Amino acid sequence: MKTLKFIVLVLITVSLVTPLVGIAEDASATNSSNPPHYTSAVQAKVPTSGKTDLNGQRAGDAAVADSSSADSALATQSDVLGPDDPYLSEQWALNKIRALKLWQITTGEPQFLVAVLDTGIDQRHEDLNGKVVVEVNFTDSPTPNDIHGHGTHIAGIIAANTNNGIGIAGVAPQSRLMNVKVADDKGRCQPSVVAKGIIWAVDNGASVINISVEFREPSAELEDAANYAWSQGAVIIAAAGNDGSQLPVYPAYYENCIAVAATRQDGTLAPLSNYGDWVDAAAPGFNIYSTLPDNSYGYKSGTSFATAHVSGLGALLFSVVSDTNGNGRLNDEVRAAIEAGGQEIGIDGVGNGRIDAASSLAETGNTP
Repeated sequence: MKTLKFIVLVLITVSLVTPLVGIAEDASATNSSNPPHYTSAVQAKVPTSGKTDLNGQRAGDAAVADSSSADSALATQSDVLGPDDPYLSEQWALNKIRALKLWQITTGEPQFLVAVLDTGIDQRHEDLNGKVVVEVNFTDSPTPNDIHGHGTHIAGIIAANTNNGIGIAGVAPQSRLMNVKVADDKGRCQPSVVAKGIIWAVDNGASVINISVEFREPSAELEDAANYAWSQGAVIIAAAGNDGSQLPVYPAYYENCIAVAATRQDGTLAPLSNYGDWVDAAAPGFNIYSTLPDNSYGYKSGTSFATAHVSGLGALLFSVVSDTNGNGRLNDEVRAAIEAGGQEIGIDGVGNGRIDAASSLAETGNTP
């Protein structure tokens, strides 16, 4: 698990405590010599995998993790805005980060693209219809589609269609996605492939880049790609990893990435989430309900899914910030608003605390 040749797509847990070992312990790696294959989302032929979540649950039989007062508060907020997504009440995280407050100002704008560097996205999912505008496959998988299931879950958290009478609500429901497949169908990838994915995403217009993967060792190529993204006006949101450790992982550790830890509904650190003075923010990452391939839904836990909430917030903020320092970019203002808006939750090693959309909005000088 310490070689650069393979990676943990962070993580997901089987029992919500025990890490999924099938990904982390597989010793083979993707063939980075393969040229990327990319198509427009409209042209791509995307089969579905029919996978369920790690607990074997689909929407019909998945149990709600916690029917606390937080869910009631979310239901009250949603009544004001009118979303009719049937599983909104299961998305406890939206209330915790006060996303619906920011929705009173913006639900995102399509021009601010969010690149999901992951195992692919099932773009034919009923709640992701029309979301993927372009996709690229840097792996040896025959398809850019998500066979594994991780990337589709990330995509739904960020930008699932909202108020459509189907499924869940994305944090940034008007945002559009770039499907950048850098991990193969078993969840394996190399830092060089992720670096290529970053550069491709930036060169094709990404504003936010979600990287829910971790490497245990640094990579100069990966750091150079992260620096390039920042210089071109993109912000990288990266998972802090699921080792229950203060040791850094990459690319999250790099200066030009926002490193994200995971929290539970009660505000405590999620099981196995990394933390430390190199972590920049925390976000909900335990019992997170989202989309899965083949029109399924289910729960997953880990810093991967905390990262997706921050990426959604970043996409929203791009539509409300202004270039206050006159450098011609907005990514620095977006990052400042995310980090300064964090709410103290009594945990060391998670930056300013858990992200808070309403507080981040106030940092931009806007109010609902």
